[in-house]
Amino acid sequence: MVKKQDTSFRVEQQISLMDFLLGKMGGMSRTSVKQLLSLRRVSVAGAIQTRGDYTLLPGDRVSVSSGRGNTALNHPKLSVLYEDEHLIVVYKRPGLLTVPTRPESSETTVQSILRAYVRRQHPRNSVYVVHRLDRETSGVLVFARTPELQEYMRTYWRQLVTERTYIAVAEGIFDQPEGTITSWLTEDRRTTRVYSSPTDNGGQKAITHYKVLKTSNSKLDDSPTSLNSQLSTLNYSLVELHLETGRTNQIRVHLQSIGHPVVGDRKYGHGLDESPIDRLCLHAKVLAFIHPVTEKKVRFEAPVPKEFNRVLL
Repeated sequence: MVKKQDTSFRVEQQISLMDFLLGKMGGMSRTSVKQLLSLRRVSVAGAIQTRGDYTLLPGDRVSVSSGRGNTALNHPKLSVLYEDEHLIVVYKRPGLLTVPTRPESSETTVQSILRAYVRRQHPRNSVYVVHRLDRETSGVLVFARTPELQEYMRTYWRQLVTERTYIAVAEGIFDQPEGTITSWLTEDRRTTRVYSSPTDNGGQKAITHYKVLKTSNSKLDDSPTSLNSQLSTLNYSLVELHLETGRTNQIRVHLQSIGHPVVGDRKYGHGLDESPIDRLCLHAKVLAFIHPVTEKKVRFEAPVPKEFNRVLL
């Protein structure tokens, strides 16, 4: 459960959270309210809220914690974007596994960090993985707080998710500024490599839509002439990818299959030897889905890592 709150207010009219708190918190300054938000001591309808520009609606309940027994997550590679009594949504940085690769592994993972975090709130609390990001992929990740909700979200994941957007830096220049990659993916369990086939070979059908946002040293416009004039001088492309399906290593395999592997990909590309930065250039930017309990649409976004743009300079 979310930690106990000390002060609660009912919202009577539509208003920003900042303005509401300024009016309710006894003359507290804007700076002090911002600090309350940053310390994760404010929640709306039971969910922690850190944005002052969040819009409150009539009937919402705003709660403010005294800060006693603060259990905020403090980890250099993981931060909480949202939490309520049902879900925790986090921003994972590269270099952290979602879950252990082996049951006996003692390696630090997102799951182990979050489990320790929720157990500071109550010793019986736990978290359950709904989907995964590769170790070197950064971005938005969601966990359920009960095994029943985990099973429900896994079963109906495709129906619940309304938007899933990734950003990648890919090698080379695309022939087309946007398109769709469709193939059938199979995994070799001995090597854990995934292979792509353009025809149905009994594997899992995978569909990825892509759009080139920018290329090295220059932004693209919609003119084919402008694009063609850049092909001989540019080496990298910043690509936005929308997943219609969510298969293991789907983006990495699909980009490799069209000759544009993700920069820094050791498994499906040229690895760090060909990367200007020391990481896989893949980022889960947006995840939007229907909340399985409230049935409201929720959307979470993690900003594109600054180092991606440095690759394109």
